[in-house]
Amino acid sequence: MKTVDMEKTGENIDRMRRERGVTVNEIRDAAGLSAISGIYKWFHGESLPTVDNLVILADLFGVGIGDIIITRSV
Repeated sequence: MKTVDMEKTGENIDRMRRERGVTVNEIRDAAGLSAISGIYKWFHGESLPTVDNLVILADLFGVGIGDIIITRSV
């Protein structure tokens, strides 16, 4: 059985963001968020983006949702 590795997924989101030159504010604006604090929670594995926000991130990064999410076996 597999589960989402929140910490590695967050690290992956932050890595992809930096590699593509996307700012945290650009993510905030694209996702229609009022603050960036939730985005930093994604980066630190404290929470995961909603499905809607995963779609937005995939579009911003030019990847599929499956490329963003990191899983691990349990």
